[in-house]
Amino acid sequence: MTRLGGTGHPDRPATHVPDAEPPTLIVGVHLVLIDENVVLLGRRRNTSYANGLWHVPAGHMQPGETVTRSMTREAEEELGILIAEDDLTLVHTLHHLDADDGRSRLQLFFRPARYGGLVRNAEPHKCAELRWWPLDRLPDDIVPYTAHALGELTRGKALSTVGWPA
Repeated sequence: MTRLGGTGHPDRPATHVPDAEPPTLIVGVHLVLIDENVVLLGRRRNTSYANGLWHVPAGHMQPGETVTRSMTREAEEELGILIAEDDLTLVHTLHHLDADDGRSRLQLFFRPARYGGLVRNAEPHKCAELRWWPLDRLPDDIVPYTAHALGELTRGKALSTVGWPA
């Protein structure tokens, strides 16, 4: 039996705070290009976050964009490739509590069914180099949540969390 306004469990009180603002999430979009068990990573350069570490091509959703448009824009800006929004598949969602700033982030990882153009480093001022890495031998100096998400993705898990208290 569920009480109206409750938590759905008769022995637990409701925890709703009527005037609380809903949480604001930062949404990150990440492109996972995998070819024969190797994944494309870029070494970040001149960045405020994770400078010098390896990371999948990524960026943030901008106001007025859908998540799929954000991903196709980032792919074109960073790699010079064109991806149709309909060709993207969401392969992993990571809810990340950033230890550096305490902000909640939703990290969305997409794989394209196909893309046009040749992958190139289109932002050398932000990316020192691009390299294909075996999924079972990722570099030690990779963004930690990226390594986590790629591991979960290869295990077939669609959702994970990082940084939250146990």
